[in-house]
Amino acid sequence: MKIVLPANVATLFGSLKINIGLSLVGVIAGEFLVSRAGLGYLIVYGGQVFQLDLVMTGVLILSLLAACMYEAVVIIEKAVLKRVGA
Repeated sequence: MKIVLPANVATLFGSLKINIGLSLVGVIAGEFLVSRAGLGYLIVYGGQVFQLDLVMTGVLILSLLAACMYEAVVIIEKAVLKRVGA
């Protein structure tokens, strides 16, 4: 299969924007199940010991990380679209 990049750039970046959030959900769900460290573990542990501050801190860090990654893709998209001329 071949991909025609100049005509497909908008679709490529649109799918990247959506999949950033989904990839973080997958990583955190994996950490919920089997990790001994990380944000997923922090959220689960905070829920088990009734420490809402740990849970909310983990969720806040995840949301900030997702927002930063989303903005990075937007900046790259603008640069690529300017270069391609679309």
